Amino acid sequence: MSKALNVFKQPLALHSTSPMTGFLRNGYCETPAGDYGNHAVAAEVTDEFLDFTAKQGNDLRGIGGMKAGCKWCLCTTRWLEAFEARGREPAGDKIVPKVFMNATNESALSKLKLEDLKAFAADQ
Repeated sequence: MSKALNVFKQPLALHSTSPMTGFLRNGYCETPAGDYGNHAVAAEVTDEFLDFTAKQGNDLRGIGGMKAGCKWCLCTTRWLEAFEARGREPAGDKIVPKVFMNATNESALSKLKLEDLKAFAADQ
C-alpha cells in the first residue's frame, strides 16, 4: 500500500500491475524525488494517444505489452501536451487518455488543473 495521496487528498489507489506501472514499477503512480518526469497521472492509453506520444519522441509501444486499453502512469507534461493538442489533432479528444482520479498522485496538480483532469475522468 502506498503512503502517497491522490488528487482528492485520499490514499493513492493501486493503478496497474499488468503491465506493472509507476516510476517505481510497483503499480502506483508515486512520484519520488528522482522522478523528474512526474509520472503522476493514472491513465488508460488509447491508440490515438500512443500515436501522439510516439510522434513526440516517446514511443510507449516499446514497453512490453503496451497497447490501447493499458493503464499507465503518465508524465504530467505529456498528458498536458495531449490535452492542449486535442483541438488541433485529427483524433481530437481521443488523444487525451482517460484519468483514474483515485490513482492519480496529488503531485499532478503542480502542472495540471483538477477540473481538466475531471473532464477526462474514468472513475467519477
